[in-house]
Amino acid sequence: MEAGKLSKSCNITECQDPDLLHNWPDAFTLHGNNASKVTNPFWNQLSASNPFLDDITQLRNNRKRNNISILKEDPFLFFREIENGNSFDSSGDELDVPQLLRQSSSRKSGRSKSVSELLDILDDTVHSHHSIHNSDQILLQDLEWLKNDREAYKMAWLSQRQLARSCLDLNTISQSPGWAQTQLAEVTITCKVNHQGGSVQLPESDITVHVPQGHVAVGEFQEVSLRAFLDPPPMLNHDLSCTVSPLLEIMLGNLNTMEALLLEMKIGAEVRKDPFSQVMTEMVCLHSLGKEGPFKVLSNCYIYKDTIQVKLIDLSQVMYLVVAAQAKALQSPVATIWDYIHKTTSIGIYGPKYIHPSFTVVLTVCGHNYMPGQLTISDIKKGEKNFSPVVFQLWGKQSFLLDKPQDLSVSIVSCDPDFEVKTEGERKEIKQNQLEAGEVVHQQFLFSLVEHREMHLFDFCVQVEPPNGEPVAQFSVTTPDPTPNLKRLSNLPAYLQKKEEIKSAPLSPKMLVKYPTFQDKTLNFTNYGVTLKAVLRQSKIDYFLEYFKGDTIALLGEGKVKAIGQSKVKEWYIGVLRGKIGLVHCKNVKVISKEQVMFMSDSVLTTRNLLEQIALPLKKLTYIYSVVLTLVSEKVYDWKVLADVLGYSHLSLEDFHQLQADKESEKVSYVIKKLKEDCHTDRNTRKFLYELIVALLKMDCQWLVARLIQEAAILTSAVKLGKGWRELAEKLVRLTKQQMEAYEIPHRGNTGDVAVEMMWKPAYDFLYTWSAHYGNNYRDVLQDLQSALDRMKNPVTKHWRELTGALVLVNSLEILRVTAFSTSEDV
Repeated sequence: MEAGKLSKSCNITECQDPDLLHNWPDAFTLHGNNASKVTNPFWNQLSASNPFLDDITQLRNNRKRNNISILKEDPFLFFREIENGNSFDSSGDELDVPQLLRQSSSRKSGRSKSVSELLDILDDTVHSHHSIHNSDQILLQDLEWLKNDREAYKMAWLSQRQLARSCLDLNTISQSPGWAQTQLAEVTITCKVNHQGGSVQLPESDITVHVPQGHVAVGEFQEVSLRAFLDPPPMLNHDLSCTVSPLLEIMLGNLNTMEALLLEMKIGAEVRKDPFSQVMTEMVCLHSLGKEGPFKVLSNCYIYKDTIQVKLIDLSQVMYLVVAAQAKALQSPVATIWDYIHKTTSIGIYGPKYIHPSFTVVLTVCGHNYMPGQLTISDIKKGEKNFSPVVFQLWGKQSFLLDKPQDLSVSIVSCDPDFEVKTEGERKEIKQNQLEAGEVVHQQFLFSLVEHREMHLFDFCVQVEPPNGEPVAQFSVTTPDPTPNLKRLSNLPAYLQKKEEIKSAPLSPKMLVKYPTFQDKTLNFTNYGVTLKAVLRQSKIDYFLEYFKGDTIALLGEGKVKAIGQSKVKEWYIGVLRGKIGLVHCKNVKVISKEQVMFMSDSVLTTRNLLEQIALPLKKLTYIYSVVLTLVSEKVYDWKVLADVLGYSHLSLEDFHQLQADKESEKVSYVIKKLKEDCHTDRNTRKFLYELIVALLKMDCQWLVARLIQEAAILTSAVKLGKGWRELAEKLVRLTKQQMEAYEIPHRGNTGDVAVEMMWKPAYDFLYTWSAHYGNNYRDVLQDLQSALDRMKNPVTKHWRELTGALVLVNSLEILRVTAFSTSEDV
């Protein structure tokens, strides 16, 4: 990848395979001294797509390295030059292929060489080689380690293949859809933290390692690497024990530490509330220096609901941790540890990055709530033929409580007549002993296009049910788009092409989603706070409480919200006082238990009151109507329920026959359009987004509501920011001037500048791209956006408080759902 040098012995004319130089007319034209010129046609764009290149180039220039990385992807593999044609660069496409093929066995074609065979050649070459350019010796001490660790080289080689395969020919992919997905995929993260401390979070998970300030000395660094394994250690799952988290690997680069680390992670179980379960069961964090054990119990643990915090005192370079529920004894009628706990079982639907005329979907079941964004499936089968490991993408996931391990039946039904599930694969079984053992279960479902119809994304439904009884989980999943060159689009310019209509069939009666009934019940608070001072504001602030000293405030949980007050950012509880919901500064209240409450005035708050108050910011948020219409019509599966909640119970099927609306999505769209028209007619008293989201919350469509709130908050923030978006972008991700200009270029007018009234467009593009990295963590998106806006020189949040109201809303959804849709009398 280096622009300025080539290996002295690199002679392109030695390559006898003309296909290797196909479509590269100028890239390898070398004459005399011109060999030192740039020969990589992608060099100018590499630094934009590869965030590691700047560091590696700087390493090269400094010709030294102070700290040895714990990663196996050793940077010296990029630049180490070896004489006599034996240059083994990290990227598989930059190996000296002719040299490897000349040393290969004559019994096999060079094109069919496996990684292991190339490694055999590497062994022979490295052992026989003695001359290395001294000027290019980076991490020389690592050479012996790598030479003796074939797995390390293999991992590095496969990882760098991902860069090479970013330049794939889509025609090749369409002919062999799985070929481009065989690269290594493993969710890991590595961060370097200085003496000031910080946090390292495993992507798309609730697993975080907190590094406290002073953990290492000033001038030193701690390098933390996290990796999660879905399969638990087998010896930890039996009648008296079961694992409730993935197996976590923590690697540290510096053991010269002065402070302990803190591990925080969500677990997939909670001990039942009855006294016997509380006495006989405990959640423990187990620690080992090896992946297979032996494990010992750590004592420095704290558990609150579904979150565990573990203080890691005795640190090692490599540590393995897993959380398990353990029973002291079993007494009849208790049969297993499952009878003492509420255990979460998670289902993940994985598929290819793009759909094809025939593709496989893998349903994955595990006994905790972590599902990575990518998963390597190694047991792909079609007929009697086994395929190479394939990297699948997460399409959707669902978690549910399973009272006891039992046989489960899984079925998938296509909601689109253009696609079908192969008959022999419509229903799969998950065995009881697999759940008891904590195994990760993979079940494959083969989809195919019917009669060469048009390719498009579509929905399908997943249902999990025991042999006899109600389904324990049912949800829908939307596939990604087809492979780009399989879309049958016209040759019109992109901006003139209309999005193809997505055909859909109504759900079968068995798969219809049954929406629960919203109940107006009184909230039962468990946390309270007594105010330590009086706070009365001359200028009122929306969503903030006012109180006198000694008032007792009911708290909606122990969660905290970060938001700016009069002058600076503080932490706030969400509280209820005299029937009003708002924020109260954490330092102004003393948290007490329910038993300590002596007097509470106006403490009655119902779910209806709660819903009406927390939804107030929706009256002032901006939205894109087409986005709202599309999301709701795709994700609401019963038009009648939506119509009844919105007050349109008089609508009947005859109304839709007149409109020629046959599909369920069309009927839902009609209901939404009617609401929009009515709100527009009476715009002073009725607000469309407010009434729609209140209705969706009454239907328990919380995921859809969270998506709509995030969309509206991002759009409104962009409008409020205007040209101030550049300051926000610098604070959020430190965009360079060139990167900021790239967002603005598509929106520039004839003058070459973005008009003031159009500045919200690049702001929205940036915020939308930034929020996509959070996945489904909508609370983190809103909280981080609020915090970044609060840190601006002139915060827009000083006079615009609706984003704070949105934070109150999303942090109140849990207690609303638990109370309003509870089947028991006591909450």
